[in-house]
Amino acid sequence: MQDDNADAKRLRANLQGEIDSAALYRALAQAEEKPELKSVYGRLAEVEERHANFWQKRLSALGVSATRGPPGPRARFMSWLVKRFGANAVLPSVVSLEQADSAQYDNQADAVSGGLPAMERSHARILEAIAGPTPAAVTGGGLARLEGRHRGMGGNALRAAVLGANDGLVSNLSLVMGVAGAGAAEKNILLTGMAGLVAGACSMAMGEWLSVNSSRELYERQIATEAAELEAVPDEEREELALIYEAKGLPREQAQALADHLMSDKSTALDTLAREELGVDPNELGGSPWTAAFTSFGLFATGAAFPVIPFVMLSGKSAIIGSLVLAGTAMFAIGAATTVFTGRGMFVSGARQLAVGVAAAAITYIAGDLLGAALQ
Repeated sequence: MQDDNADAKRLRANLQGEIDSAALYRALAQAEEKPELKSVYGRLAEVEERHANFWQKRLSALGVSATRGPPGPRARFMSWLVKRFGANAVLPSVVSLEQADSAQYDNQADAVSGGLPAMERSHARILEAIAGPTPAAVTGGGLARLEGRHRGMGGNALRAAVLGANDGLVSNLSLVMGVAGAGAAEKNILLTGMAGLVAGACSMAMGEWLSVNSSRELYERQIATEAAELEAVPDEEREELALIYEAKGLPREQAQALADHLMSDKSTALDTLAREELGVDPNELGGSPWTAAFTSFGLFATGAAFPVIPFVMLSGKSAIIGSLVLAGTAMFAIGAATTVFTGRGMFVSGARQLAVGVAAAAITYIAGDLLGAALQ
């Protein structure tokens, strides 16, 4: 009896969740002005209604009341916000809720047998596609975002290069200035700078290798999950693809036809699902961890070399001044390079980067001076 009560409580909670989701999607459909997105929201509401029917039948089979109640307070409040401020005002919150709830059925045997986990994850991914930039237009940028190709674009690669070199430059300049402030000899400063360069570059390389490798393993698991779902619930995967293309702006008939065509071949279907749903290129899986590691090592080491070079050729205050001048020039150049991403003026960005780097170096120099005096 206790087990039956616990099961009934679980089933009622599932039913209420589907009632809430259906109500919210209906509100989104009513508020949405774009016909394509209105249709997507309406069809998502229909799916949630089917899920609600599924849990009603499970409750009836258990011999308990399966009467539907009204939407819960949160669903009613969010529906009011949609009516008052429009769909876009609450869409980020809806996406977050769907992402949080996408795994709620994974450990429920009856839900798994009914194919509900795959459909819940599908809803989360469809909403992510809608919430992204230019959801209602099939543009090159939108397709690239959904297919994951933005990871390999030159702009992001250049941004990573700038930031990697800047990390090495600022951190090693601060380290060198801290040791110089403590009154260390030029050879010790040089040794410290070289040690900081190698240690920092190795740390960056190892972190990048682990990060990319972990991402690849995650992508591989996600693609394996997609393959299993493709075998278990192909109709749901077809519907999911159609909804994604419809959210991009294709008419419903064309979206359905495109999904049918792609699903006719399993290998093509899996490749497409990985790109469209997961934003993953299955041929690259986020890139090579070794390439990322060596690139990160080189970028950090390049930036970290600037504060050290003057101590190879100069001594005393001349070496310290030379380090600040060379590193400062490099920092200004890096700041100016960031205008590629920000669109700000080169002088303003360069001066800001220089001010931040010099401030970090000054703080560590003063700290080194104080610590050096205290330890003598």
